[in-house]
Amino acid sequence: MTAPSDMQPLVRENIRLAATVMLVRDSGTGLEVYMVKRPGRGDFPDLHVFPGGKVDEEDFNPALCYELADQVASERLGIAAGGVRYWVAVARECFEECGVLMVRRNGSMLDFRDDRVLSRFESLREDVLAGNLGFVQMCEQENLQIACDMLGYFSHWITPEMAPRRFDTRFFLAAMPGDQATLAHTDETADDDWVSPREALDLYRKNRWQMIDPTLRSLETLSQYDSVGEALVGVQGGNHLMPLTPELNRQGMQPLR
Repeated sequence: MTAPSDMQPLVRENIRLAATVMLVRDSGTGLEVYMVKRPGRGDFPDLHVFPGGKVDEEDFNPALCYELADQVASERLGIAAGGVRYWVAVARECFEECGVLMVRRNGSMLDFRDDRVLSRFESLREDVLAGNLGFVQMCEQENLQIACDMLGYFSHWITPEMAPRRFDTRFFLAAMPGDQATLAHTDETADDDWVSPREALDLYRKNRWQMIDPTLRSLETLSQYDSVGEALVGVQGGNHLMPLTPELNRQGMQPLR
């Protein structure tokens, strides 16, 4: 499909478009979020972050998005066109980095309690990670669409000017499917944890975890919710974020749209 002429470039000056996903689940002690530790190389070395990565050219694929038109996606983000790229990118990164697949086939979620389904997509993920198969190609081959209704737009951050590498990142929130399990991509992660937002913030305060402002502010926002259901309702209503102050803006926080 021909890309709209008014779509954002993937890179402008030294700023790269990116997408991040916060997977959340309910536990006996409340809401938990999935976090990974980056290895001591590449972008954001040794930091604890949410899974995510760069938006790619092939992520612009409106036909791959279940019941989400590009115009609607773009309006949610406050951009002219190309909004669906972020939903595709975040689903792709979630599968590649976490092993979690947010897709539908003929309108229904896949059942990963079926050993044949689980084995099939474990094998396909290996092909994707090895570079033998593209995520979009896999979805087309398997008649899958991104479950965009499961990926809620959460926030928008742009790395401040003093950073050597900058990212224009959209954050998303998703409930962890009950029939799937996370499996970190070891080449991209040094560690992974399910952790309560308050515990993660405490680990930062004790200098045991390193995190940057977007991650910290996102954890602070999540810490106000006791359950996944509460968090999803808050995000859907668009009233979940702290007020955008000049100081938060200096840290990189942008208007939601």
